[in-house]
Amino acid sequence: MNFLSRRRFLSYTAATVASLSVSADEAERSRNKVIGFIKPFQDARFERIAEIARETGWDGVEIPVRKGGTIEPERVEEKLPELAEVLGKAQVELSVIATDVENANDPLARKVLSTARALNIPRYRTKHSRYDLTRPIAPQVDRFGRMMLELAELNKELGIQGGVQNHSGADYVGAPVWDLWHMLREVDPKYLGIYFDIAHATIEGGLSWPVEARLVEPHLVTVSVKDFYWAKSDQKPSSHWEMEWCALGEGMVHREFFQKLKQSKFAGPISMHFEYKLGDDMIAALKKDTRTLRRWLG
Repeated sequence: MNFLSRRRFLSYTAATVASLSVSADEAERSRNKVIGFIKPFQDARFERIAEIARETGWDGVEIPVRKGGTIEPERVEEKLPELAEVLGKAQVELSVIATDVENANDPLARKVLSTARALNIPRYRTKHSRYDLTRPIAPQVDRFGRMMLELAELNKELGIQGGVQNHSGADYVGAPVWDLWHMLREVDPKYLGIYFDIAHATIEGGLSWPVEARLVEPHLVTVSVKDFYWAKSDQKPSSHWEMEWCALGEGMVHREFFQKLKQSKFAGPISMHFEYKLGDDMIAALKKDTRTLRRWLG
């Protein structure tokens, strides 16, 4: 670890161990840690990111380590240890990094994941992939499946867990959810699994989200939560409906999903995403949604 100073490594590791030293009762209560994806304030200084996470009441954070994110992939060896040290001192767990990792043969992908692994960051989210709608879909499903198998092998080698997110949209890999399950059905989720986004699953599946959720349950590595509703566009014909993001509990995402999640064996983190306009008091909005989620989790 020539890129990681011994002082930083020991400091971050000690803080991480301390934050994970909890009683059996506390461990049961925190089986699914509530973390926040810091996209709304990803450009803040590292100390401020830690402050917001603590003030909001999150157990940890998900950090964008990707093009245009908090840390540019090319500077990961320099900047990620700095951020990890700041978060460790604040006793905020760095639970997930959101990345541009897609191809196991990409040297930059290996550098990002190796750096994360050296810092004891347990998991990451892959880059979104897209289908070419001008070509047959089935061969593309097979191709993306092979890419995921190769990525799982890299993760096994490095000792890190990857997650592929389902995302709503006409050409997103994983939007139907079934395709993602098909690609990963024989892959050990210890190395690569599904980063399940219940909002995107509801957008695409409507009332069928319980089927998708039950299907991917054995493959879950992280769960993502945000909320939305359908609204008629003021800028387009009255027959046109658009998806609008909103505060958690004010849209179409069902609380029942989290009741079922509690009954499952899933023990990974739940990452809160914030796509709607948070207003002038961002912290108040973050806290409100976090309280809603914790109430849903009981």
